[in-house]
Amino acid sequence: MVTPDELKKLIVKSLEEQGFIIEDDQIKLPPDLDKRKIRELHKMAIQHKIDNAGIELKRKEKILIQFIASGKEINPQKIKPCLVEVSPNSLDELLFRYASLHWSIPVSSGYGRRLRFLVMDAYHEKLIGLIGLGDPVFSLKARDEWVKWGHEEKRQRLRYVMDAFVLGAVPPYSYLLCGKLVAMIVASNEVREAFRKKYGEKRSLIRMKKHDGRLAMITTTSALGRSSIYNRLKYKDRLLFQRVGFTKGFGEFHFSNGIYQKIYEFVSQTCEPTAKNSKWGKGFRNRREIVGKCLKALGLSKDWLNHGVQREIYAIPLASNTREFLQGSEDILFEYDQSVDDLFSFFRERWLLPRAKRDKRYLDFTPETYLLWE
Repeated sequence: MVTPDELKKLIVKSLEEQGFIIEDDQIKLPPDLDKRKIRELHKMAIQHKIDNAGIELKRKEKILIQFIASGKEINPQKIKPCLVEVSPNSLDELLFRYASLHWSIPVSSGYGRRLRFLVMDAYHEKLIGLIGLGDPVFSLKARDEWVKWGHEEKRQRLRYVMDAFVLGAVPPYSYLLCGKLVAMIVASNEVREAFRKKYGEKRSLIRMKKHDGRLAMITTTSALGRSSIYNRLKYKDRLLFQRVGFTKGFGEFHFSNGIYQKIYEFVSQTCEPTAKNSKWGKGFRNRREIVGKCLKALGLSKDWLNHGVQREIYAIPLASNTREFLQGSEDILFEYDQSVDDLFSFFRERWLLPRAKRDKRYLDFTPETYLLWE
């Protein structure tokens, strides 16, 4: 194990290599921050994930790349999306993991309850995009204010919410604005039904309450500041994604590279986990707790968890009375009826075909440029 002084120096070096500025015992973002610079800040964390991907993923890249289309083989008129739920230990799971390594920010594995989907093109038999849903965090000020949640109502009703931790399209479909299509599909009947099937009648671990399987809302955050994909995204005349505010810029992605393992080893040897409900098991809660304890033990400010990259938060109501239901003032949920086919029909005429006609960049994409390893 490295000494405290050595670890402190390694942390500072890692942050500076990523592009952060350390000044007056604070970490600061580089000046004139734009989307390109935000990508650069995440570059080391993404590369660490790629370098540490499992052997099986690397070994099967030649199989997985066959699901990535060449632009020249795509006929936009023939695209037909379908939703495939990902099963553990399957080829679908490997494809999900492989595609997520290409995201512009590191993709988490999700927390607690989890649903993952491939959005496939049934006609061309290629991957369009990914949807990953996990448990939402308990405290998210902008979301809670939008819902108008009191503490007790949130404690009772947060189980009717999921968070999309990954949501987007892969090339060449991304050139055809299929990021909007994947975003629309997260609000579909099929996603709600998959949630109902998996979690209906299941009891929560801590409170042992049985879930009735209803899903009232999904939240998500933009990857790089404001999102051109989610903003003003409509189905017919109804806004699908509601802008509710921005995150405060706290997290641990800037410690999620080669330095994290040394942080974990140090904390495991020198710190005690925060007390929590025994039903959650032993050990530390999550990466943020581990990094926070490390910073404190080294005499560094816990404010170093504030990387400063604010992401826009969106609420995706799945019913006409989502807020009233989540507030507890109404018990019947009036869910929107919007199937994948219906959503795609609208997307096809509104965005897909006009884009394919005026922008031919999708034709230039080749799967070879998507390869991660030799």
